[in-house]
Amino acid sequence: MAVTLKDVAERAGVSRSAVSRTFTDGASVSAKMRSKVQHAAAELGYSPNALASSLTTGRTKMIGLISNNFHNPIFLTVFDRFTRALQERGLRPLLVNLSDETDPQNSVQMMRQYSVDGVIVASSTLPPGFSKAFADAGVPVVHTFGRYSTAPHVNVVGINNAECGRMAAQTLLARGYDRIAFLGGPEAATSTQDRLAGFMADLEGRPGISVSHSFAEEYSFDAGRAEMTRLLQGDPAQAYFCGDDVLSIGALSAVRDAGLSVPDDIGIIGLNDMEMAGWANIDLTTIRQPIGDIIRASVGLIVDMLGDTSPPPEARLFPCDIVERGTLRPIR
Repeated sequence: MAVTLKDVAERAGVSRSAVSRTFTDGASVSAKMRSKVQHAAAELGYSPNALASSLTTGRTKMIGLISNNFHNPIFLTVFDRFTRALQERGLRPLLVNLSDETDPQNSVQMMRQYSVDGVIVASSTLPPGFSKAFADAGVPVVHTFGRYSTAPHVNVVGINNAECGRMAAQTLLARGYDRIAFLGGPEAATSTQDRLAGFMADLEGRPGISVSHSFAEEYSFDAGRAEMTRLLQGDPAQAYFCGDDVLSIGALSAVRDAGLSVPDDIGIIGLNDMEMAGWANIDLTTIRQPIGDIIRASVGLIVDMLGDTSPPPEARLFPCDIVERGTLRPIR
């Protein structure tokens, strides 16, 4: 039989309410009482029932972790770090797949059914309306990898995607490429739009520089491979900024299968610096996104929002840097 709260109370010689207060965050209980109850609980092997506690406190400590791109391997790292970071703060992650969802109200209703205390939207492709729908419903929300705004409606944590586009353009120019292209993810994704805008702003109007752009259907290996295969049937550029590492690896596969060499025939630079980008058979030059810093900041914000006072929404941006590997020719 499972050890109950009543068993602990009898072993400690205290009331059941004293045991309940001992295992309720923020409840008033003396140090002597806490020690007595914890000692009895340890002797009996008692663990408090989280569900029962939530009925008492009105808090489930459950955080909805929402994403919509499970085809991208980078999210294995994202989910691993998010779940650990939340659990370290005494919170319970609820992973939700919104790959086919288009109506934010459906997502709000789902999270209400699970009685989550807050939501983290971990996506660079879901529009801002998804996270705003939670805020409008009174649910604490953070949009991780969301679109930067000087006056955000919700907390946003991520990178300056336009600046990453400029970094990629400058990196390609420094290596003497003059026929340059952007191979982005879904055209409707705000991350794609901002990376393209920064890339084009730094290249358009430069004498002797030809620049073009195209889009893959999604941020995935297959989509990147398919779009590069299509481009190779025409007159490909000398170098491509692929707006994501997984697109880059798909494009790299297509180039090599066409009998061409990277970087001798075509150069490629990605974005994210996911683990497989550094594998010896890939060796991808990329722009590193500081995922660990972004996740720690996101969890810190959601914890703050669950407190007694909720600060106004803010946008936190983290700087990126170039990781030099082997898919671009040396700087001239």
